[in-house]
Order: sequence, then structure tokens, then C-alpha cells
Amino acid sequence: MPEIEPVYGAGTLLLIAAAAVAVLLFLIIRVKLHAFVALVLVSVLTAVAAGIPVADVPQALLSGFSGTLGAVALLVGFGVMVGRLLETTGGAQVLADTLIARFGERHAPLALGVAALIFGFPIFFDAGLVVFLPIIFTVARRFGGGILRYGLPTAGAFAVMHAVVPPHPGPVAAADLMDGSVGVTLLLGVPIAVAAWFLGVHHVSRYLSARYVVDIPDAVFGRMDGGRDDAGPDEEGSGEEGSGDAGTGGTTTATATQAPPRFGTVLLILLLPLVLISLNTVVSTLITTGAVAEDAVWASTLTLIGQTPVALLITVLVALLALSPGRFSTGQATRILDDALGPICSIILITGAGGMFGGVLRASGIGTALTDALSGMGLPLILQAFVIATVLRVAQGSATVALTTTAGLISAQVAAEGLSDVRIALLVFAVAAGATVLSHVNDSGFWLVSRFFGMDVKTTLKTWTVLETTLGLAIFLLAALLWPLTGLLWPSTG
Repeated sequence: MPEIEPVYGAGTLLLIAAAAVAVLLFLIIRVKLHAFVALVLVSVLTAVAAGIPVADVPQALLSGFSGTLGAVALLVGFGVMVGRLLETTGGAQVLADTLIARFGERHAPLALGVAALIFGFPIFFDAGLVVFLPIIFTVARRFGGGILRYGLPTAGAFAVMHAVVPPHPGPVAAADLMDGSVGVTLLLGVPIAVAAWFLGVHHVSRYLSARYVVDIPDAVFGRMDGGRDDAGPDEEGSGEEGSGDAGTGGTTTATATQAPPRFGTVLLILLLPLVLISLNTVVSTLITTGAVAEDAVWASTLTLIGQTPVALLITVLVALLALSPGRFSTGQATRILDDALGPICSIILITGAGGMFGGVLRASGIGTALTDALSGMGLPLILQAFVIATVLRVAQGSATVALTTTAGLISAQVAAEGLSDVRIALLVFAVAAGATVLSHVNDSGFWLVSRFFGMDVKTTLKTWTVLETTLGLAIFLLAALLWPLTGLLWPSTG
């Protein structure tokens, strides 16, 4: 749904947004109302309070909800199917054993993070996290220390690649809006992403995972120690400081008497969606640059099978063909997939409701009002880019909206100053940094991480929100440090 003409000024809209967040946190944390119900309720109240016409409120609610579900539901559904198949056949254990044999138990979080940085080059944050979940869970069960010890560095790696490195849509759109070079942004983005992950994620996640030990949730892939598959995390019971160990390390599966799949088979299943998505990315880039005709049949075919939901669907089918012989029948496969889908209903609905809340804030016109209010701050351009993106991110939740809106806002000033492609790339990183910090309850990604890792809202704010903030600050710090140096090497022409 497009934004309405703001009824109130930026200050009033900010107060409404702040009050909505406060009410939402109160309902979930203090009243202990279910997060899905609380998000829908607060979304309705916020839409009315922000001045959206009553007749348009249902559309505003459904637009944000359906848009988020369209992006998340298929990815999560197919992703957990692949994860459950790897889990029950022992494939995840094989991959974890091989990974740990190469890097050692002490460096397991680092190994997972580095692997996610590599795999995160072509794949979006949510899809990458879903594909890696069975590995994270298996390693956490084996070595203990809580799910966050392994989950945070992995999720942070996917987050930084998604925010900073082309061909992800955010940095590509920002570079294009500011008339920069996507190639230069890519060349600089990779070392910036790696350095920012090491500074803002790797070290910070070690501290956070030691302070907040979160038990491994049972709801996503089920327990491997014979426990119930339908047991979900308690909203206030997980994530307290020092709360228990990380679960048991048993290996009882539905196919415990059968030989687990080979390492090469498991690696093929995990790499398949990444390869297919990469093909889509490459072909789409070639079409955009004119190197390949848009109506070429082979290009259209690769683009189709490289769409993330289609790539994951193909991966599910390949996993069934590769893992089922001698391990489970067609009927057993149906039961395994049913067991995978049942527990994620809550995850999908809560994530969709988070998208609804953010969508209502965007539809209220808060982005337009804030953009008008922040456009003449008189700050240095790189700091202005970071501040505007941060305010928009906090106010309406969507990192993509914050990134593209900020890039469009400062594009005229960028053109007037005649900045080089290198300095424009640094501005892209500054905007991406602001669009990364302070993920909270109006961000659908916040709810995805919260539900997958079995965290209550307070713990998610103390861990994921902090990690996203330190990551964003690390990205901005690196860009700001390079800004004066690049000004000497590549002076402006404006």
C-alpha cells in the first residue's frame, strides 16, 4: 500500500510510533499476550492513531502482512523441510562432524560465521539462515554453550553480506540511486563486510552468548534425544542470564539404524540452492547491463529456477531423491515433512505480523515526514546519510526502505559534489550501516531470529538488537575512516 499524505508532522508521528512500540512491548513482556495477537492489535490501533482513513486500515494491515508472508513463508517452509531431512537422516551431524574436524570445537562459531560469509554472497539473509539452521542446531547440541554461541555469528554474517555487498538489492539500489558503480561497491563491500563482521559480530557474539545462554529450541527441527517435537519455547522462560545448558547431545533419529549420508551428498544438498540463486543473480545482472537479451529463453529459464522459492523447492525434491533410498519410504517422507511444517506456523505468522506493524508505520507517511524534516540538517554528508537511514530504520522497521529512501534523498547532493565512485560506495556503506542498527519489534527479521532461536522478546532485544547495532556501527566506522583518505586519492569534481 502506498503512503498516505501525512496527517501529522514528523514529531507527532514519531511519538505515535514510540508509543506503539512501548504498548507492544508491555503487552508481550508484562501482560504475556501472544506476540501474534499483540502485533495485530497494536497495528490496528497504530493505523487509526496515525490518521490512516478507517476504510483504508484493512488494506494497510493486509498489505504489510501479505508482503512479508510472500517473502518468508515459502522460504521458511521449504528450508525447514530440507533441514528436517538432513536432521533425521544424520546428514547435519555428518556436516557438523566434518566442520569441527577441520576447525576444532573451540573455533566452531568462527567456522560457521566464515561459512555464512561465503554462502551469504548470493543468498538473502532469511534464506541463508534457514539453510544453515540444521548445522547450527547440530553443532550446538554437540558442544553446548547455548544456541546463540553458534547462531549469532552465523546470522550476523548473513546480515552484513545482505546489507553491504552487491548483488543484494539494498546496496545495488543505493549505488544506482546515487549514480555510483555497482562493481566498485562490490569490490570495496567484500572487505568492509568481512572486517565489520569480525569487529561488530564475532567478538560481540562471544560476549552476548556467554551472558545470555539460550537453550536450544525444540520447535523448529525437534529434539534428537527422543523429546517431544511439538514443544515450543516458553515466551519468558528462555534466554535469561545463565539459564541452563544447551541441550543434550543424543543422536537418536528416525533412521538411526541406517548409515548416514556421505559428506559429499550433504554438501551438494546445501550448495544446490546457493548455486541456483547465484545463476539467477548472474543472469539478472547480465540482462540489466544489456549483455544478454531479456527475451532469451535460456536466460528466462535460469532466472526462474534461480528464484529463491523455486530453488528451495528443487532442493527439497533433490534431498528426497538423494536421502530416501534405504532410509525412509514415501509415506515416511510425508510424515517427516509434516513434522517439519507443523511447528513453524507460529514463526511464520508472527513474522508476518511484524511485517504488518512495519507496513502500517510506512503507510502512515512517517517516512515522508521524517525525510522532509531531516533533509536540511547541515551535517557532513557521510554522517547525514547514516543518521537519516538510522532514524528511518528505527521508525518504520524496513532496512530496505530506509536504505533506498536515504539514498534517494541525498542523491542530489551527491551529484552536486561530483563524488567519485569510491566515495559513493562509502556512502552506500554508511546508509547500509544506518539501515542495519537497532532492529526491534517493527522489523520482521527481528521476529524471524527471535522465533528460530527460541528467544523471548527481552532477550532478543538484549542480543540480536545489540548485535545488529554493533554491526551497523562497525560498518559506519570503517566507511568514515576511509572517507578522508579517499577524498585525497579521488577528489570530488563538483
